[in-house]
Amino acid sequence: MTSSELWSRETADRYDAEEAANSSPAVLGPALDFLAGLAGGGRALEFAIGTGRVGVPLRERGVPVTGIELSEPMAAVLRRKADKETLPVVIGDMATTVVPGDFTLVYLVYNTISNLLTQDEQVTCFENAARHLVPGGRFVVELGVPPLRFLPPGQVAVPFDVSERHLGFDTFDLVEQVLISHHFTRDGDDGPYRRANSRHRYAWPAELDLMARIAGLELESRVADWDGAPFGQDADKHISVWRKPL
Repeated sequence: MTSSELWSRETADRYDAEEAANSSPAVLGPALDFLAGLAGGGRALEFAIGTGRVGVPLRERGVPVTGIELSEPMAAVLRRKADKETLPVVIGDMATTVVPGDFTLVYLVYNTISNLLTQDEQVTCFENAARHLVPGGRFVVELGVPPLRFLPPGQVAVPFDVSERHLGFDTFDLVEQVLISHHFTRDGDDGPYRRANSRHRYAWPAELDLMARIAGLELESRVADWDGAPFGQDADKHISVWRKPL
């Protein structure tokens, strides 16, 4: 059984509205360009496809996309946008679920690999990606860089969003390598604040590279964003590409 937390129907129904800014053409376009280029006319498999924020528009660009999704309510929202012939989705966890066929691209975006709360599960996820890839195929992961340098001695919390309708901060367990994201979101202009939190296992880029090596993949590139900015010490996230050898 995967350690990923299961997204409820209530969360799934409001997900697209809350992520509207991240679904705009200006934000999503570079990611679609990046992924479509790597697919190279082949098939793509999205781990944790969710409501199809990325998978549906990538399919509309002509890339055949299949998804794996743990949450049936999230997949049900996707199904309102694309039927099963257009975009097949298998219900299961991304670390062990196997779907038919081979793929030139497997991708996992928006920090979602951190939903797997153990190192063993994250390694197994890499192995599952490699299992689905054709020789020369690529596995892409988008993941934030842990902001631990913002933690002075004795502090365990780092804010990541302080705005009119949302307060978000992460608390860290440095021993277990787990962070909890806390969200206080206001419903409407004068509504009450709704509280939610989620657990994540953070990992450094170097640790992911070792996971990839265990799975038989080789690092091909690493950039700081979907536009291809160089990855450096000030980057707050990375998009990494590992390749299955020919």
